[in-house]
Amino acid sequence: MKRVLIVDDSISVARQLEKIVTGSGEYDVVGHAKNGAEALKMYQIHRPDLVCMDMNMPIMDGLTALRTLMTMNRAARVVMVTSLGGVGDKFTEALRLGARNVISKPFEEANVLQILREACV
Repeated sequence: MKRVLIVDDSISVARQLEKIVTGSGEYDVVGHAKNGAEALKMYQIHRPDLVCMDMNMPIMDGLTALRTLMTMNRAARVVMVTSLGGVGDKFTEALRLGARNVISKPFEEANVLQILREACV
């Protein structure tokens, strides 16, 4: 099973994503972080195979956390999570910084799982 860290300031969104991820039987959620700063600490502790990180969060946003995480570990596998209206330039920036892909909210289970599988290859 692949180990996943979920990073989102919304508890309901994090739970929804966790339900999809664990429901597949392919992934184990090793932790939840509410912002990028927590995510960086939890990444060092849990060393997940994959990070699902929201782009818009308080304290430290997802792009800042992604930039820092990639300097810590260039091999880190990160999939960004964003609302449909929030893609645009941030999507391009996330990919440039090293994200494997972007998952859009609201979640479509089949799409989420396909993106996660591709990110783990």
